[in-house]
Formats: sequence, C-alpha cells, structure tokens
Amino acid sequence: MIRLRALTFVAVLAFGAVSVQAADKPGKAAIASAHKLATAAGFEVLGQGGNAFDAAVAVSAALSVVEPQSSGIGGGAFFLLHRANDGRQVMLDAREMAPGATDARQYLDAKGELDRDKSVNGPLAAGIPGEPAALVWVAEHYGKLPLKKSLAPAIRLAREGFAPDARSLMFLGLRKDVIARDPGASALFLPGGEVPKEGWVLKNPDLARTLELIAEKGHAGFYGGDYAAKLVEGVKKTGGNWSLDDLARYQVKEREPIVFQYRGHQVVTAPPPSSGGIALAEMLNILQGYNLDKLDVVERTHLVVEAMRRAYRDRAEYLGDPDFVKMPVAELTSPLYAAGLRASIHPKKATPSDSLPGFMAPVGGTDTTHFSIIDAEGNLAAVTQTVNLPFGAGVVVPGTGFLLNNEMDDFALKAGVPNAYGLVGGDANAPKPYHRPLSSMTPTFVIGPERTLVIGTPGGSRIITMVLEGILAWFAGDSPQQLVANKRYHHQFLPDVISIEKDAFPLEQRKALQALGHTLSEGERPWGYMNAVDWNRKTGELRGGSDPRGVSGSAVVK
Repeated sequence: MIRLRALTFVAVLAFGAVSVQAADKPGKAAIASAHKLATAAGFEVLGQGGNAFDAAVAVSAALSVVEPQSSGIGGGAFFLLHRANDGRQVMLDAREMAPGATDARQYLDAKGELDRDKSVNGPLAAGIPGEPAALVWVAEHYGKLPLKKSLAPAIRLAREGFAPDARSLMFLGLRKDVIARDPGASALFLPGGEVPKEGWVLKNPDLARTLELIAEKGHAGFYGGDYAAKLVEGVKKTGGNWSLDDLARYQVKEREPIVFQYRGHQVVTAPPPSSGGIALAEMLNILQGYNLDKLDVVERTHLVVEAMRRAYRDRAEYLGDPDFVKMPVAELTSPLYAAGLRASIHPKKATPSDSLPGFMAPVGGTDTTHFSIIDAEGNLAAVTQTVNLPFGAGVVVPGTGFLLNNEMDDFALKAGVPNAYGLVGGDANAPKPYHRPLSSMTPTFVIGPERTLVIGTPGGSRIITMVLEGILAWFAGDSPQQLVANKRYHHQFLPDVISIEKDAFPLEQRKALQALGHTLSEGERPWGYMNAVDWNRKTGELRGGSDPRGVSGSAVVK
C-alpha cells in the first residue's frame, strides 16, 4: 500500500468547522445500494458491531456476488471515506492496473485501426483487479471487524445462491455472444447454453472459496501463492498477458480527495485517476457564478450544459494516472480558472465544441455500481465499483468464480478514437505498463453546516454529469429519493450533442434549447442507477434514495 501524503485534516470554512465531531452522531444508519441483498449485508455487519467501513466491505463484496454485470472482485473501485472521530477524509484508489506486458499495438488491427473487439472482449481487455486489495485495506485500517465477519454475507450468498433480477438477465442477454466464447463464463452464466429465465438460482461455490481465501489470508490470498499462479495460468491460456509480477506489485493507493467549496458547503470528491472530481469542481465553480434558482429551466440547462462542455474538454486534454502524469489540478479546480471559462459562455447561444481551444476534432455501455453509507457514529462511505461494460470482458478463469474486467478500454488505446463510452483521450491516458486508466467514477460527499449528502452513480461517461445534477437538485431542495429519480441530461464535449433521457424535457423546452444552438438526442433507455443518503444534523433525520431505474435497489434507514 502506498500512502501518497498526509491526509488527516479538519476543514474550516467561512461558517466554521464542518468536520463531524464525535458528539455529532445521527444515532441510526442509512445505506442505499443497487441491490436489497447488498443493503441487507451492510446492516448485518453493522448489527455485529461494525462501522460504515465494515459495512462498505460487506456491501461491496455482496454486490460483487449479486450484480456480476456491474462489478466484482475481478474489477476495481474507488472508496471515498470520512472518519467521524478525527475528520479524516481519504480516497482509496483500487483502480485496475495495466499489466507489465501492455502494448497499445495489441489492440490494433492489420490496418492500424483500433480493434474494438480486443479492447472490450476477452482477456487482453482486462487490467489487474484492485477490488480485492481494497476490501482487505478498508477492513484492516478503517474497520472494526475482521474480514471473516464482513465478508461472511457475500460468501453465504455465493454458496447458497440467489435469483438474478430482470436487469441482470437483460444484460446477460446483451452480452450472451461474448460470454458464450469463454468456457468458464458460459458454464457459470449460460446453463444449457442459453440465458436463464427469471427465477433461476445462481450458485457460485468458486467465488465463495475465493472470498474465503481473501478472508483468511488477506491480500496474499488473492495476489500471491497458489491462487495467483492459478489465475495467471488461466488468463494466459485464454490469450491474456498477466504475470505473477503484475499481481505481486498491485497495491491500493490512498489519495487526497479533491476538496472545494460550493454555496457554503465543502464538496469532497474523487481525485485522479478519476476524472470525476476535477470535472465536478470545474463545473460547480463555473455555475457558482450564476443564481441558478432564479433562472427558468431552459436558461439553467443551457448554462449547465456549457459548464459540462468545458469540463469534458479539459478531461480529454489533461487527465491521466497521477503517478505518471503531471496534471494542473490546482489550476483546473481554481475559481479563477472557472471565472475565465464562465466569461466564454454566451448566455443566449451554445458554444460549438469545435470552436473551443481544441484538443481534438470530432472523429468519424454503461454499467458499474455505487452505494452510499452513513453510520450511527457519522462515518461516511461513498463507493463506486465496476468491471466496466456489463459482464466485463466475458471471461471467467475456471475455479475462480469471477469475471475479468474490460477496463483496458478506458485507456486512450488510440489517440483521438472514442472508447465504448464515446470519450476521447491522448497521451496522458495512453495504455502503458502499470498505469491506471482514467475513470469517470465520482463518489462524493457534500458537507455543510447543517446537512451532509453522500452520493454517486454508475453510468460510464455520464457519471460525472449525473452527480452534478444530483448535487444541484439537492441544493434546490430535492430529497435523496427525488434526486435519484430525476430525468437526466448529459454533454461530454464530443460528440457535440445533449443526450437526454426520454421525456426529460417537454417539447417547448427542447425547441427553446435548439433555438440556442444545441443539438438534442433523446434515448429510449434510461441511464445510471444512483444511490444517495443524506443527514440533517439540525433535525437528526437520515434519508436514503435508491434509483427507481433499477429493479432491486434498496435504501434503508434504521
């Protein structure tokens, strides 16, 4: 494990200290996750004397069992943590790492063009997993319980089985052809070679044994010894390029969160290799110069979109793995820089993306999961974890029980060519040995003098803008359940289009936005499965919200 810098601090704002003191306790706990079985796992561990961090381990591992399309121990995660007794705030970077044998040319076809199949399907698409290391690190350094207790609910779910929900089976159908290529994945998820019907019970004894190894041996149970040898051998047999050295060198990294002010509140969010925190700071700094509450929907949407456009341009230009790439973080998150960007926004006219100081001209999926926790002591956990596209790379090494991720596609495998989410990048996010790909995952806290929000979401490139819209809605008075249910819109610089959920805007508002020069694209499918909790320290009330776009989500306060 690498600790990058001293992280313990008590933030003091204009209105005074906002760090949660030991006497400032909600007395109850709130957990919102994408699956009721994972939420229940978190409360089971809290009931055994665990804290929010033990619960985070339990929820994370349980989601890895019951939502294999979204995340798993073959993927990675960002754990944003706030410890109540001393105000310590830290982000644990458990992002996947490129293998030592990484070579961008492996992902090109005979004509030198990006081979999308290699970048998202099969073992070459997989980075070295980080989630197992994070589970161990959180339990050993922030939790109160041993791993055997915090992982017990997930182990039980894997061994005894559960019935995958309709959403999971839908994604399984979408990825059936890829999963069918791999013997290990097809044996686990396609009984009889077909997508199962609702009511099918998925039992995964191999995953239960893997989790038991982690519970018993910690980091070495996954990244060393006989298990690591079996894993590497299996990846190589399917055409991958992992090595024992890759697994041995993987470490969780503690990183200082991005922290900035918005409307008298402290916003604590994910630093690189997440692009989310910097982009969120840039957008909120821009929007802080406007009185959004006084504007009509069209005026407000126009300004928010223009802030999104500029933040995503900078994402493509500057951001990458902080251990290898120097980034102008202070400048990008500065209110002065935001003021300059704000000055470039015309209040009545859209800015064409190709007219901004350019990074690249336009060139000719979307899963993950998030959960939010506040415990009775006031500890906070916002965790976003993923295997990238649904069911990751579609590969299961026999005897392991988990899917490999396809996070190598989050690198800029060929400069200027969009990845599966339409995001472009350059050398700062190029695939190189031991680098961690840029992510959009944006677990976030908003801590004010009286209220605290814990928020995050899946959604690929749309994660950052969904978190932005959720925060803006919270400031406008929405409850967690309201803000996770709101219709969404998104702009990411390229393509120069506002993506909107079906019926997000009535016809008159769409026409008004088009009159300002915006292009709108309405999709049939919703996106994101946001989970948020908040705490009103003045009244003592805890509230939770789980996105109704999911079918098994659960937000519980007790």
